[in-house]
Amino acid sequence: MSRLLTGLCFLSLLGLAALQSAQAGVIIGGTRIIYHADKKETSISVKNPEKTAPFLIQSWVETYPEATADKPPFIITPPLFRLDAGKENIVRIVRTGGSLPEDRESVFWANIKSIPASESTDTNRLLISVKTKIKLFYRPSALKENAGSAYKKLAFAVRGDRLVITNPTPYYVSFNSITVGGTPLKAPGMIAPKSVLELPLMKARGGSVSWTAINDFGGVTGAETRQL
Repeated sequence: MSRLLTGLCFLSLLGLAALQSAQAGVIIGGTRIIYHADKKETSISVKNPEKTAPFLIQSWVETYPEATADKPPFIITPPLFRLDAGKENIVRIVRTGGSLPEDRESVFWANIKSIPASESTDTNRLLISVKTKIKLFYRPSALKENAGSAYKKLAFAVRGDRLVITNPTPYYVSFNSITVGGTPLKAPGMIAPKSVLELPLMKARGGSVSWTAINDFGGVTGAETRQL
């Protein structure tokens, strides 16, 4: 038994050492990207916080919610570059064409993958590639409403064991939280423009609903409350 415990402790120490030598990912300068249609491009920063280790940065755009064979009408440039330790670079998102609705937002995935450098002495190191997925919102110029107040215009109703949410605005609303009768709903997600979203109430019951959303800057809005 003592040999077994000794062996387990040794393996645990090896695992801890491997984790300590694992590379951290890069720091992305935002949790979402807003592409205004009247601009030629938009951008986001990528920073390498390591003191000595460089990263290879690979970036691309995918369709939302799942990646498909369809080619998104955006590219990220540069798509591949080296980011040295302690350095920061800017990646640009450029629209390449395509037909997108002009009466509402569209959404895509922006992917930024950090690949750690490998050296000949890295035989005992655990190198981990980290991919960050950020929502890329395309906002047409024709939209004149205030995007920051879109979450306040949502309508809520209860239908059986479902919470029915209606979004009359042309903007996506990403929920930070939804609480019904004091009980929070799990993973409320996001509601698309001019659409209806139904969420299971589970055990949540009550005469009111409160919610917060995530704004353009990645912050959390104030809470709104409505009677059901």
